Amino acid sequence: MAKKKFAKESATTMTEMVLPNDTNTLNNLMGGRLMHWMDVVAAIAAQKHSNRIVVTASADSISFKQPIALGNVVTLEAKVTRAFNSSMEVFIEVTAEDIPASKKTTTHRAFFTFVAVDQNGKPIEVPEVVPETKEEIELFEGALRRRQLRLVLAKRMKPEDAVELKSIFNMDMPQ
Repeated sequence: MAKKKFAKESATTMTEMVLPNDTNTLNNLMGGRLMHWMDVVAAIAAQKHSNRIVVTASADSISFKQPIALGNVVTLEAKVTRAFNSSMEVFIEVTAEDIPASKKTTTHRAFFTFVAVDQNGKPIEVPEVVPETKEEIELFEGALRRRQLRLVLAKRMKPEDAVELKSIFNMDMPQ
């Protein structure tokens, strides 16, 4: 693999204000607009890590648990959690802040996967991620399980080959 880089080197923060054109009929941020912002901040983090052009490969389940209201300030923080050959998992955390009310809430979390490509669009090797903090280490360690789950769901890996997934369920699958 190419050289190693610390997870913190890819850290990216993006801030947006929810304006009328960003909202649905309930005056809440539209899900598609939020997903666009998440894709942008995650792509920037992946580019910082790989120093390459990157393309979105997948976006894990994004749950809309908390609406984000018109006028809220949205902060999106992203960083690469782990790199595989040419792909990188990026963790995104979204917070919404109602500044006049002095209220800040974590509203969304997601994992996106990006692939680094060369000028011809062919996948290219990326640096290994070196986690340092407790959170970075936990995200790094869970990344292989999340990757195997993505591959199984995409039918690119047989469930019986997902060794890391089996370990969390303590499953001994007969061959």
